[in-house]
Amino acid sequence: MKHSLWLQTAYKRNAYPPLDKDVTCDVCIVGGGLSGLANAYFLAKEGKDVILLEKDEILCGATGHSTGKLTVQHDVVYADLIKQFGRENAKLYYEANRQAVLFGESIAEGDELRNADSILFSQSKYGTEKLQDEMKAYEEIGIPGELGRNSELPLKTEATLTIKREAQLHPVRFGQHLAKLAVQAGARIYEKTDVRLMDLKKRVVYTSSEHEIQFSNLLLCTHYPIEALRGLQILKLSVNRSYIVSCYANMPLQGQYISVDNPKRSVRTVYIDGKTHFLLAGESHVAGTEKATQIHYETLSFELRNTYQLEALKYGWSAQDPSTPDLIPYAGIISSSMPYVYINTGFRKWGLSNAIASARIITDQIVGRENKAISLYAPDRTGFGSFLLQALRNTGLVVKEFTGGHITRTDSPICTHMGCRTRWNEADQTWDCPCHGSRFRTDGSVLEGPATKPLDLN
Repeated sequence: MKHSLWLQTAYKRNAYPPLDKDVTCDVCIVGGGLSGLANAYFLAKEGKDVILLEKDEILCGATGHSTGKLTVQHDVVYADLIKQFGRENAKLYYEANRQAVLFGESIAEGDELRNADSILFSQSKYGTEKLQDEMKAYEEIGIPGELGRNSELPLKTEATLTIKREAQLHPVRFGQHLAKLAVQAGARIYEKTDVRLMDLKKRVVYTSSEHEIQFSNLLLCTHYPIEALRGLQILKLSVNRSYIVSCYANMPLQGQYISVDNPKRSVRTVYIDGKTHFLLAGESHVAGTEKATQIHYETLSFELRNTYQLEALKYGWSAQDPSTPDLIPYAGIISSSMPYVYINTGFRKWGLSNAIASARIITDQIVGRENKAISLYAPDRTGFGSFLLQALRNTGLVVKEFTGGHITRTDSPICTHMGCRTRWNEADQTWDCPCHGSRFRTDGSVLEGPATKPLDLN
């Protein structure tokens, strides 16, 4: 696989042990990304006995392959949120994510976090109109934005929309620090502990090493929830893959940028151990639907050389992002019939701030504290129309891939989740499933769920 800058420059790893006995806990968290760790920290601080299970190593999934932006500026989103949810709910979304930024600033040490302006930029009349509409939404909600021309990029820009003093992270170093704080607060973290079965009625999680975790509450932070069938979240999430390339640069940018026109691009720099790295991200597509993925790295590398005059590509990696039908993540009880099972997913490429915001929401829900954002992030909030549309899209893709895949890709192994035929990802050297986004390593072992069992490569 390509290498993530964040994983290659992480702190020296503090390995956590695998689970080697049967245990009980107040809250069992499955998934060791920033979402799981933030939940572990907040819940442990509330006095809950917390166990976190990670099948590989913490922060090696979505968090370790992100762009590292901790901001409330989630592309052009607030105008759409007002239309769908009203001004008060759009403001709730902003405030929840603003608190996440402030939390990051409050605990970060050294170069784990740096403040930077977040900037949307347009290169067309249509894009500028989108920024103008978004600025009106900012004014209606009370977001301190500035519409103008504020760009240090070597690009022709028509307009920019700036939110000053947001944050950018080294997401893995920050996450490693958060994990230590969670353990200090009393949480127990287990790596190399693969969940194989969940008996939700008995409230027991079984690991592949035949150990049991008896829980009072279960929280799934596995990107694409394994056990999401009760609320049919399996039909409510679409999964996209995007690409990031990085190289050395002469000086850091003062801002972090996103284009509102197509092709979408995200641009930022980061200063790590005396060196400045330039990051360019984009080239999104539905996960598992392309084989010749190297072209996406090549396109971004070409832009590094020709647009930004940068050479010697150092790192390249890709990220996978589930999205809900209505822009808001799912954070809360999965089904009213099982009020002790929670999910946290659907971050739509904005998983750093939303992971922290969602952890606050779930923690408040578990401890019984009021939080106005609970209903906004609730997994069961999705209306029938948007649910049906997304379900038809996703299940339509499943049917197409299940029938067509078995006929046209007979040499590809079958995904162990729901039987779709996988597709080989040439650039990342993985088997990717186009149905629900499961990914497998070259040896067939599970890299990303919802699959839990390895491929049969024989």
